[in-house]
Amino acid sequence: MAAATGGGRGGKGPVTDSGYAVKRFYGPRRGAGGRGEEPGRYPFTRGIHPGMYRDRLWTMRQYSGFGDAAQTNERFKFMLEKGQTGLSMAFDLPTQIGHDPDAPQAEGEVGKVGVSISSLDDMAAAFDGIPLGKVSSSMTINATASTLLAYYIAVGQAQGYGGERLRGTTQNDILKEYIARNTYIYPPRPSMRIIGDMVGYCSRHVPLWYPISISGYHMREAGSTATQEVAFTLANAVAYIQACLDQGLRIDDFAPRLSFFFCCTMEFFEEVAKFRTARRVYASMLKERFGAKKQRSLQLRFHTQTSGESLTAQQPDNNVVRVAVQSMAAVLGGTQSLHTNSRDEALALPTEESARIALRTQQVVAHESGITKAADPMGGSHYLESLCDEMEAGVRSYLRRIDRMGGSIRAIERGFFQSEIRKNAYRLKKEADAGERVIVGVNRFAEEREGRPKLLRVGAAVESRQRRAVRGTRRRRDGRGAEAALSALTSAAESDGNLMPPILEAAKARATTGEISNALREVFGEYRPREVF
Repeated sequence: MAAATGGGRGGKGPVTDSGYAVKRFYGPRRGAGGRGEEPGRYPFTRGIHPGMYRDRLWTMRQYSGFGDAAQTNERFKFMLEKGQTGLSMAFDLPTQIGHDPDAPQAEGEVGKVGVSISSLDDMAAAFDGIPLGKVSSSMTINATASTLLAYYIAVGQAQGYGGERLRGTTQNDILKEYIARNTYIYPPRPSMRIIGDMVGYCSRHVPLWYPISISGYHMREAGSTATQEVAFTLANAVAYIQACLDQGLRIDDFAPRLSFFFCCTMEFFEEVAKFRTARRVYASMLKERFGAKKQRSLQLRFHTQTSGESLTAQQPDNNVVRVAVQSMAAVLGGTQSLHTNSRDEALALPTEESARIALRTQQVVAHESGITKAADPMGGSHYLESLCDEMEAGVRSYLRRIDRMGGSIRAIERGFFQSEIRKNAYRLKKEADAGERVIVGVNRFAEEREGRPKLLRVGAAVESRQRRAVRGTRRRRDGRGAEAALSALTSAAESDGNLMPPILEAAKARATTGEISNALREVFGEYRPREVF
């Protein structure tokens, strides 16, 4: 039976199943200790909105994309039909690192870990029948984020929606690529220029877009602690903010369009504390360090994805339970949007059935658990508040150390982040191998014979289709127009003008993802990391 809600969200207010009225938030009882903060007020420990999910649920944004654009379009429509409230687009490795599907570097990888998008034609096919002015889209793309955003803007314009009507997010966090994920193209400093150009362009022309989602997720998946995840993410935020300020942007003009992306894994109370701590530290940093005045500038808005690293290939149905636990922690921590991983992701890309179960997990938490009835219902827990205070001290200590090194870019070049993450990852692995860290179905409660679920496989035919498609795009387009647009882009990269307008013109001229990336490679070169031991 669904939880009783009395008058519902628009009525007299929610009640429990037994009929007890639920207040908007709960503070310390008379004579009790604890913080007297309210949700929606600085420093936003308890949430960025006064009513949180009483007023509006988080966006249910399931990460989708595989094969070619037509297959991804079909999955998008399936998930929207099942109740998903926002789109989240995954790209294959060639698209992420700026190679076309017929490039030698793309062999064997086309469409495998996400959708292959090699031109404006592919982006148009991926969103065929989906009005971009009426849906919010997130794109998990970094080194080529400017190109993919240009495609998206051009598709929106072709559908009749100007940039002012487009809503969504590009991940576009290149610093964490150097730290933990490695899908970079250019060296850090020109990469930071591109990001600054995107922020500036979006603030003027695509005002509802979040041009960057500063990400701790991949650092956590690589082995960082929760404290390191927050500290390193906020240190990177400092670098991005400073890059925008150096371009002449004003803090309150762009800070409200910065967003964040965090992991949620299995240590339930620590994960809830992590989100609350991140909001608190960020708010004070924006106010005291950067002089932000607008309330929205001080609010840390974030997307959460449950932990892929915590999922197991053994007994994959156990992953449904893990994801449910993690999704509740994310909601109790106050996330603005959420992706719940599918049970089979330790084995393959999710099937439709698995993706539906993952979405239903969010819907059960939202509509049946009752935890959305009060803002920050765990606030005041002695254990939780103590964790927040300890984590805040740890985060601030790391931020001071990184400042003394000269900031994130210098810390990355010295290998500091990478070394810290590697040491903790080694500790976790030793504990699991020794059985000190229990992983159900793996090092305890294992079974000799296990069935495997039906898996989704992306066949070699996708690569052949995409090679033919990109060659067809090159044949059909105005070749001279494309060459002129690419030449103009290279010239812009050699100057100090904003790169987004020439990238958009190249996209409209049907220049491919690889060609646009190569035009910038001519000027910026490619990044080659030094070995860190």
